[in-house]
Amino acid sequence: MREYKQFYINGEWVAPSAPSDFEVFDPATEEVCATISLGNETDVDKAVAAAKAAFETFSQTSVEERVALLERICEIYQRRLGDIAEAIRLEMGAPIKLASTAQAFAGLGHIAEAAKVLKTYAFTEDLGEHRVVKEPIGVCGLITPWNWPLNQVGWLIR
Repeated sequence: MREYKQFYINGEWVAPSAPSDFEVFDPATEEVCATISLGNETDVDKAVAAAKAAFETFSQTSVEERVALLERICEIYQRRLGDIAEAIRLEMGAPIKLASTAQAFAGLGHIAEAAKVLKTYAFTEDLGEHRVVKEPIGVCGLITPWNWPLNQVGWLIR
């Protein structure tokens, strides 16, 4: 059985501020397939503070740096497609064929498309007498549905 009892905050794996284990059931078998830790307000505050601190420098990175980061994520994602498909199969009960094709590839497609679009994206646009400048504004909290997890995450972050 898999155990995921730490959170990735500020570039490192950390224990939750208070233990709160939660069993994850494989919907296909109704058996426990993993144990995770549930976070609380303190954990969220730590993650948000780390994201805000990272935003100060990351928001100033160049388009080229961001494209390179997205392309690197795609490389690693492709190498881990089997692991991703297996996690989807276990966590949401998807048949492995669906998990390894449509489900796993959906997130990869969104990230790859984001890198492609970013290369030529117009961050400044003149509309008559007005100029619209699109720039990072801050940290966001995103909630995704259970049934297409990587599709939604990939779509939300692009």
